[in-house]
Amino acid sequence: MNLYKSRDISEKLFGSDKTLFGNRSFRVVSSQAAEAKIFIQFIALIIRARIYTLLRKRKAEMPGKPNYLSVPSALKELEKIELIRQPNGNYKLDHAVTATQKVILGAFGLDEEWIKAQARQIGKDIQNAAMPEEQKDNDEDAENEEY
Repeated sequence: MNLYKSRDISEKLFGSDKTLFGNRSFRVVSSQAAEAKIFIQFIALIIRARIYTLLRKRKAEMPGKPNYLSVPSALKELEKIELIRQPNGNYKLDHAVTATQKVILGAFGLDEEWIKAQARQIGKDIQNAAMPEEQKDNDEDAENEEY
């Protein structure tokens, strides 16, 4: 019975491919571009199936049936996590991570501290990308000097 349910889920995921990714027409010029698009959609489908599985498992562990543990709802909720640039040029989280977001992140084995660490790292990466090349070279030279 488990095998049948698993197969049914797979068929539904492939069936939802047309609506999820807009697969009515490929709108590509070459067959190579069509193959690349299909490959990317296949990878996205694998990722979506994994998200679905983790959210479903988390939902089963909870006493109620929260409606925010569906794939579209969870992604919409997680999209609210954003960085803003402060006047001094540093980046930080726009808002604190909500309780709902914590539950969703918990389904993926992540927590608020992981989000904060990633936000700090992304902020540093953005600042380094915006820094002129000469300044990057000078900063690297200063780090490599021995005292």
